[in-house]
Amino acid sequence: FDQLIRSATSIGANVVEGGSGSTKKDFINFFFVALKSANETKYWLCLIRDTVHVNQDTVEALLKEADEISKIIAAIILSAK
Repeated sequence: FDQLIRSATSIGANVVEGGSGSTKKDFINFFFVALKSANETKYWLCLIRDTVHVNQDTVEALLKEADEISKIIAAIILSAK
């Protein structure tokens, strides 16, 4: 669970860092890291869903949110280019 927490909190940290970046390149780079963290978070959620006895509805809801966050970040990156 530690790695899930690290990847999930990294999303917000990199978005905030990107928002305060001094250049467009910095902005895009931080958002790319945030996107990678969002995708890693989805991986850990799938692994937990498939291997640990947890509430499946809760994990599916979290996966759906992580997927939406990934899409939003990807759209921001594309529009910033």
